[in-house]
Amino acid sequence: MSRPKDLNPWHSPRAFYGSELRRLREAADLTQEALGAQVFCSGSYIGQIEAAKRWPPLDLAQRLDAVLKSDGFLARMCDAVNESSGHAEYFRLAAELERMAKSISHWAPMLVPGLLQTASYTRALTRAGRPFATEDEVERKVSSRQERARLLDQPARPELWCVLHEATLRIPVGSAAEMREQLAHIVELCDAGRAVVQVMPFPAGPLPLMHESAKLMAFVDAPPVVYLEGAYSGQLLDDPALVDSYLKAYDLARAAALSPEASLTMIRSAMEDYSS
Repeated sequence: MSRPKDLNPWHSPRAFYGSELRRLREAADLTQEALGAQVFCSGSYIGQIEAAKRWPPLDLAQRLDAVLKSDGFLARMCDAVNESSGHAEYFRLAAELERMAKSISHWAPMLVPGLLQTASYTRALTRAGRPFATEDEVERKVSSRQERARLLDQPARPELWCVLHEATLRIPVGSAAEMREQLAHIVELCDAGRAVVQVMPFPAGPLPLMHESAKLMAFVDAPPVVYLEGAYSGQLLDDPALVDSYLKAYDLARAAALSPEASLTMIRSAMEDYSS
């Protein structure tokens, strides 16, 4: 892990947050381990925040303020940066972890995953889920998701492997032309080596993960986590036993799905169906 003092605090909000946390901790004459013990997390987690590798959830920021007597500064800063992120509150930490993952394995039973979505797909999906949202609110959601998707343009992007149920190809989100554009975008990402996609065909039958969307993230210097998401909520899991169960379930899904080559053939066939 990089030493926090080597960070430029003006490089990013996370770097500034980490430098301020280190300053407050050292002023209180606490080691990372001692501070972690008082706020119910590990010293290495404090070190990761100070090194701008992790972003604290609001409840942890509030505990840090209480121990460091910083008059709510860390919580206010955490909340302000979170509000500006454009992500739903339950997804903000998962979005941070997504940027640091070395690999992301996604199971999608009904909808195209956010990292693969086109703007028109996101727009149609948002309008369907929030029929009373203003145009500005919809466009903020679209902009936020497109910004996330730029992760796949980075040289140090994570390895992205997605298993999509065939339903994601057949359920129209937006117009036929927009669905064709969405499927063409998936093919383009796969052809460019930015993602590997497998399709789970309808005849495969029931699977362990059928009732929820699951994203498994692995890291270079931290244990893997699983993020589960529904229409209006999400949950981040880091319990080793639970994570292991989801990893095994994902392996079963990947084994039952079509090969990447056969999957692209099915996606191209679905594109032609939307053309007609």
